[in-house]
Amino acid sequence: MKIIISGGGTGGHIFPAIAVAQELKSKDNNIEILFVGAKGKMEMEKVPKAGFEIIGLPVSGLQRKLTLKNLSFPFKLMSSLWKARNIIKKFKPDAVVAFGGYASGPIAQAAAWKNIPVILQEQNSFPGITNKLLAKKAKKICVAYKGMEKFFPKEKIIFTGNPVRKIISDLAKYQNDKDINSSLRHFDLVQNKKTVLVFGGSLGAGSLNEAVKLNLKKLLYNGNIQIIWQVGKLYFAKYISLEKEYTSKIKILPFIDKMDLAYKAADIVVCRAGALTISELSLAGKAAILVPSPNVAEDHQTKNALSLVKENAALMIKDVEIKEKLGDEILKLINNENKIKELEKNIKKLSKPDSAEEIANVVLKLIKK
Repeated sequence: MKIIISGGGTGGHIFPAIAVAQELKSKDNNIEILFVGAKGKMEMEKVPKAGFEIIGLPVSGLQRKLTLKNLSFPFKLMSSLWKARNIIKKFKPDAVVAFGGYASGPIAQAAAWKNIPVILQEQNSFPGITNKLLAKKAKKICVAYKGMEKFFPKEKIIFTGNPVRKIISDLAKYQNDKDINSSLRHFDLVQNKKTVLVFGGSLGAGSLNEAVKLNLKKLLYNGNIQIIWQVGKLYFAKYISLEKEYTSKIKILPFIDKMDLAYKAADIVVCRAGALTISELSLAGKAAILVPSPNVAEDHQTKNALSLVKENAALMIKDVEIKEKLGDEILKLINNENKIKELEKNIKKLSKPDSAEEIANVVLKLIKK
């Protein structure tokens, strides 16, 4: 069997795609998997690191505001469609699985022209424009939220949840493995303090980073608190000097590779509300304060966050309010053990630890059919 997997731009598309690829290989090591991504994007580094081959398309996104970059969009799209057709012709896949991101559109479209089965995976409660356009051509659409019939044909929808990195899904399977002290040592932190994990997605988040910086004194001197803070590689140089200012109370990183250790070490988490992040929080069973990004299509992160708030499974602060509210909300939650346990219990109910396997089964069943 030969399968093409496409997804990229952010960790929210890449890591679920890799998780499904790993699951497919574990079911049948003879399956050939080829990734298709966008040149210059994060997937071109992360996918080979996970042990898979990837080909990059010259495609880019259409900017929402008027910009000269949009002039090149039609040419890049046509070039990508042409290259995608050649990839399909040469590789001859039995199926294409699209996880969203710029490259998913051209490769899924090229597959549909050749009557090759296309499977979509929609991570969010509000689908992106690429998946909306591809829905008519898809054989099956794997979703992570209920009520997606308002966007996609009901007969194509399969509720699978979002796949997450194996190291995170293993947290759910091996809940007795709670060596928190070794996790804290990994980040050069100590055991006798409450630990807050802060991250703004794989690329970082400017407004969240700035809010944390403004509230550091309040947090680190008013509470028995230490912080693991992923700032994103674009912001690392700007914030790393704070480690010296707040010696042994804070660990600042451009990216956290050992996310399983970060979740184990954390008492609470402060983060964006991307679909992958929410799936990881659910599996790890972590109390969280969600700060939805305002810079995403259709404000889908707010919709993601509200779906958890409605279940009393997380707290939420609007991005425009974080500078003013973040410090107080963190202190209020981290000092309320009952609320933490309540949020942990409720978010855990929403987890789907076998999501990658379920999607892999959908793909294999479709190919065999």
